[in-house]
Amino acid sequence: MSSVRRPDHHRPDHRADLRHVLTHLITPLLMCIGMGLAYLGAFAHPEPHHLPVAVVGSGSQTQVLAQSISDKAHGGLDVRTVGSRAEAEDQLKHQEIFGAYVMDAHATGGGAPASKSDGAAAAKNGAGAKAAPELMVATAGSDTTATVVQKIFTPVAAQQGMPLKVTDVAPPAEDDPTSQGLFFLMVAISIGSYASVAVIGGAGAVLPIRLRAALAVGTSFVVSILGTLFAGPVFHLVDHGLWGLWAMAWLYSAGILLIGTGLHTFLKRWTTLGVMALFVMLNFTSAGGVFRPELQNGFFASLHAFWNGAGFVEGTRSHVYFDGNGLAGHVWTLVLWLVVGLVLVGVASLAEARRRRAAAAAAQNATAVAAAAVAATVPERHPAHAAAAGDEHAEQSGRSEEAEEEMEEAVGV
Repeated sequence: MSSVRRPDHHRPDHRADLRHVLTHLITPLLMCIGMGLAYLGAFAHPEPHHLPVAVVGSGSQTQVLAQSISDKAHGGLDVRTVGSRAEAEDQLKHQEIFGAYVMDAHATGGGAPASKSDGAAAAKNGAGAKAAPELMVATAGSDTTATVVQKIFTPVAAQQGMPLKVTDVAPPAEDDPTSQGLFFLMVAISIGSYASVAVIGGAGAVLPIRLRAALAVGTSFVVSILGTLFAGPVFHLVDHGLWGLWAMAWLYSAGILLIGTGLHTFLKRWTTLGVMALFVMLNFTSAGGVFRPELQNGFFASLHAFWNGAGFVEGTRSHVYFDGNGLAGHVWTLVLWLVVGLVLVGVASLAEARRRRAAAAAAQNATAVAAAAVAATVPERHPAHAAAAGDEHAEQSGRSEEAEEEMEEAVGV
């Protein structure tokens, strides 16, 4: 005896819920694609691109060596000659060059180096032997760049038959030997800032935008203070200039928070992806913390000139290690990003005001239509039942909105 299987009309239909989950999965998948393209594109194949270096000395021997190094680099190096060691040190501290090769430390006081015949004669007589060649670097500006420069000039010294002496004219703090601590400090400040955007924009969506902007500014003060504590008392990344570091940390954090707060009005749940693209994918990769722009391709090297992460990292380096050389330009970069954030908040305020007026007008029209319908027809349901249905709908809507907020916050962090 066969039985016919009847459809189960009580089986729940999860298709709508599945579509909802799949829609939200788009964001992390796009993050994966963006992070892969950004990080691998910026860091996977570092090599010099017009990296400025110098050969210290004067005369034909210096010119020939500089030209030979430039020819072998095939455009990777911009090689210049510098008359004296003191001049080379000054250019290193102004970050005009990133390495200076001194052929003979005995002949770098501004005069011409000893000739090859004179050196041979002196060596034959047992006096006046040449000193070991010296490479001057400034690792506080970039440890990776100093390492690349050392790899370039070590074979040059080997051709002279002498070991290479490396002198660091601007070493980083003792507790930051790789000089990358300031970059990772920027990462911490960035995450604290852009993750707060999800909370202010999501959980604070019911607040007027002026209050959300005030929360953004207040949060930036907290984040910048935490960053200063990390840099100073906690990890000793810097041993002086903490007030200046705090000021730049606040400018940097406030710019991110205000830009994110303004963008949330327009991007809604896509805000997290937007701020990650701006302040992680394009920001971390162009900040110069891992590789300076002279070791990156043209795209990320060009971003370094005006992006806010580069403004913070290079501004802090300039303030702490290079006597403020170029500091004003980096501070102006941070200020301009803050101004962009203020403008976005202003535009968002106008947009939200327009939406409120449109919603009020639509509500008035809906009320008028509903009143006319009620007057023309007899209610089919008991008012209590209608109220209960309305409460249930409101509760479901509230739960949906709460879930959306939780999703934004989770992805944002």
